[in-house]
This record gives sequence, structure tokens and C-alpha cells, in this order.
Amino acid sequence: MISTLAAAALALSTIVVPPAADPPPPGQITIDVVTVNGSGCRAGTAAIAVSPDNKAFTVTYSDYLAQVGPQSGPTDFRKNCQLNLKVNVPGGFTYGIAQADYRGFAHLERGAKGTQKASYYFQGMSDNDQRSKSWNGALSDDWQVTHKTDVASIIYHPCGAKRNFNINTELRVDKGTSDPKKTSFMAMDSTDGSIETIYHFSWKKCPK
Repeated sequence: MISTLAAAALALSTIVVPPAADPPPPGQITIDVVTVNGSGCRAGTAAIAVSPDNKAFTVTYSDYLAQVGPQSGPTDFRKNCQLNLKVNVPGGFTYGIAQADYRGFAHLERGAKGTQKASYYFQGMSDNDQRSKSWNGALSDDWQVTHKTDVASIIYHPCGAKRNFNINTELRVDKGTSDPKKTSFMAMDSTDGSIETIYHFSWKKCPK
């Protein structure tokens, strides 16, 4: 019993605690939109803004809606958006994404299903995280999804490299057993900018 407790204590003492993130760099971070592709973010329907404290940036959509029903086209059941961003960071700093918050509104008739998917990664690297969440009708309400990444699992932009940041999102609505004469939809947009996706930075200083 004593040896077991001693082994457990030794194991705990050797656990490596991930270093905490550094404070955001001074000055204002800017983001350039390099390319925008996808049926959910046609030209002019997606906007990027960095928070004044450099702790996060937001993506606001104005025409991101997937739907099925009598007035829907054959490809309207799925909408997607691929953003390629250049994050302009002061020398000596690097960043990763610690959390992403997705929000929107869904109206799903009984028997229908809505799904939101998202992933993000640095150019030339594998996807940092791929996640999805589904909702079943009947539902008519706001929806929100938060993707958190453990501190030890955050992938940072390689110091000294030039790699853009890619964001891929998707909305899908399946009519299932719902009434084909009724419309079901899922949106990640807002005409007044009140619904937005928020990406939370995790900052680190690069080795000298």
C-alpha cells in the first residue's frame, strides 16, 4: 500500500504542467482576407474584425443559410465557407486558437436535422480540430457551439514561418421524415451583425 502511494506521488510530481499563454502583444493586430470561397460566404458577405485587446477576432456573415423545403434549390441543403486569412503579428510573437464560438438560428420541423461542422488549421499543416454538432427538430431557437482546445493541445503558428490561417465551416439541413411542404433551415448569419463567430487567440513569445 505504501509503495503504491509512493509511486502515485512520484507520478504526480513528474507531471509536466503546460506553460500558460503569454499576454497579447502590444499594438493592434490586423487580419487580411486572402481568399473567400463557398456558397455560405459569397463575395462581400463575410467580415473580419479583431478585438481592441487582441484577445480574439470575429467573423460576421450576412448570407449563410442552409435550408430544405418547397422554395429551396437542390443544393441549398448544404452551405459552406472557406476563409484563408493572413494574421499580421508583431515580430517575436506567435498565436494559436484556444476557443471558437459559433452562433446562429435554426428552425427545424419535426423529423428534420441540422448539422454544423467546423475546422481550422495553418497552411501546410493538418487540421487543428474537426468537430460537428447536430440538432433534431422540432426546434426553432438560437443555437451556439463552443469548441475549446486543451492548453497542451493548442497548435501554434510556427515562429518565423509565413503560413496563412484557414477556417472551414459548414451548415447542413436534412429533411428526414419532416413534412416536405414545410421549410427547415439553419443559419449562421445576421443582417445587423449581432450573430458572429468568435475565435479566441492564445499568444506566445517566440524563442530569441
